[in-house]
Amino acid sequence: MHFKTLGTLEASSGYTTLTPSAPKQRSVLCLLLTTPNEVVSTGALFEELWDNDPPASAQTTLQTYIYQLRKRFGAGDAVWAARNILVTRHGGYTLVIPEDGIDVTRFETLTAAGRSALDQGRLDLASRTLRAALTLWRGPALADVATGPRLETHRIRLEEARINAIEMRIKAEMAMGHHQRLVGELKELVARHSLNEWFHHQLMLALSRTGRRQEALEVYHNLRRILVEELGIEPNHDMRDLHRGILTADAV
Repeated sequence: MHFKTLGTLEASSGYTTLTPSAPKQRSVLCLLLTTPNEVVSTGALFEELWDNDPPASAQTTLQTYIYQLRKRFGAGDAVWAARNILVTRHGGYTLVIPEDGIDVTRFETLTAAGRSALDQGRLDLASRTLRAALTLWRGPALADVATGPRLETHRIRLEEARINAIEMRIKAEMAMGHHQRLVGELKELVARHSLNEWFHHQLMLALSRTGRRQEALEVYHNLRRILVEELGIEPNHDMRDLHRGILTADAV
């Protein structure tokens, strides 16, 4: 079986789609997928489903969701699935899947390999590996799942990991001299992450290195306006240094 959460939720076995449609079942499945092959406690499931205010029927209702998932994953044979896929453990449940059975695990493996290559100065390998990791994303994490407190925390962690992978890939490709190629992507990232100073810094650097100093200065002034108006702060030290360097035509 294979599961995807880096975008919309998908569960499949071969060419058979097994994704549940009921919102609560989807939430149960996604919480089990946050720690595959480990026990997720009933308390954690109660918190996710009912935000620490479970109804009197919570235990029975949760067992019904688990049974429905087992029937789906066992092609109607809930008993087989209870032994092999969605297993009852002391205090909770475990979703048993292969190590490469979920896109998050594959993403994290590739990201770690890309980080290692970058640290070793193997820029082309880092770029290719991190690009492969990022192609696993098909949209925002858990895009079509109603998230409670635990899944929302998990979703935020995944999105932060995605941004970190993007930053590492851009760092590698900037070091390879791909400034012109990155300008368009960096403009899009700046538009989507208007408070991310690192993306602004890289866009300014890419523009200045391709002879577009005026555009680079406009990026700085736009960022400064946003930071002052929304947060009441000035751009960080690195941004101010780069701004001064561009003004004096000394940007590196």
